[in-house]
Amino acid sequence: MPSVVWILLIVLAVIALFLIFVYNGLVRLRNQVDEAWNQISVQLKRRHDLIPNLVNAVKGYMQFEQQTLQNVTDARASAVAAGARGPAQAGEAAAAENALTGALRSLFAVVENYPELKANANVLELQEELTTTENQIGFARQHYNATVRELNTSVQTFPNVLVAGLFGFGERQYFQIGEADAVVPEVNLST
Repeated sequence: MPSVVWILLIVLAVIALFLIFVYNGLVRLRNQVDEAWNQISVQLKRRHDLIPNLVNAVKGYMQFEQQTLQNVTDARASAVAAGARGPAQAGEAAAAENALTGALRSLFAVVENYPELKANANVLELQEELTTTENQIGFARQHYNATVRELNTSVQTFPNVLVAGLFGFGERQYFQIGEADAVVPEVNLST
């Protein structure tokens, strides 16, 4: 009879170790996703902080384009609000950022019609900073989506799916851009 107790204790210990191992792996992946989201948030904040400077730099030149400037300002406000919700709402944040990208494209298209703006050093510098920030957002988004894929795969596969459901681990949304936004806009302010 004592050998049955030992076998039962060994089986329970193996099950407990399995649960601990899977749980810790899921926590590690969840934390990596949160960290990756924070990297995106830093870059999005930088982008959001640059936009008012750009709007102010072009405002004096663009007397007849107030609606374009208002669209950029409104899209920025929506993007800031959506990004503050966190990684669980990455889809909403991506949609708001896509709208902001579209508004910025409209602004840069209008800027092309103003030769004084194309020669303005402040506008050129802000445009360069926005381009750099867009690239950094792209890299941060790639890292985030890779960690989300890893977490989602872990949550969906057996036997982790049993532990994930038991402890409330769920899938995360990818941070995706729209098809039209996949092409990087080319803005030439130097001519």
